Amino acid sequence: LPLVLKRAYERAMLQVKVSHLEERINSRFSFSSIIGRTKKISEAVEYAKKVAPTDTTVLLLGETGTGKELFAQSIHNANKRRNMPFIAINCSAIPKDLQESELFGYKKGAFTGAVNDKKGYFEEAGGGTIFLDEVGDMSMETQAKLLRVIENKTYTRVGDSKERSLDIRIIAATNQDLEKLIEDGRFRKDLFYRLNTFTIKLPSLRDRAD
Repeated sequence: LPLVLKRAYERAMLQVKVSHLEERINSRFSFSSIIGRTKKISEAVEYAKKVAPTDTTVLLLGETGTGKELFAQSIHNANKRRNMPFIAINCSAIPKDLQESELFGYKKGAFTGAVNDKKGYFEEAGGGTIFLDEVGDMSMETQAKLLRVIENKTYTRVGDSKERSLDIRIIAATNQDLEKLIEDGRFRKDLFYRLNTFTIKLPSLRDRAD
């Protein structure tokens, strides 16, 4: 009996610690933590609050340092998915020839070095939200798979023929002009329209010196 009570106490204390940690994270990544009192930043926050409870794909536009990831995390925390994973990916930090396997995973034997099946970031974020920062640096092959995820909620691992379903919310961001990338043949027009469902433009820090 003392052993059972000890385990029950330890489990209860662990749940309390987890609860406190979640509160700290949610308070750090919330709309109230976004700095700025100008009209533009206030409007951006209000737009984000409106779209947050939905599962709508969101595109965040803004220069480096304007708080795109903070906005994405705040949108996630204001959604029913808040207790599910939030995974942030910087597409520009992943070599283009590795993006597809890193984001969607791969099957054993798909290429040299693939000694085991591996989950991708999308699968790891299942049920939650994936934040694709610098989406303009995504390879054309990966863009095609991303389009399929948005349209059909399905994807396949590299080297696999099995189609897998995926329940996920996508928030993308970029500091580039995607329409210019489309003209240059570096970004898919159909993907742009899918990502552009709900767009929030974040003002530069020059416009929010306060």
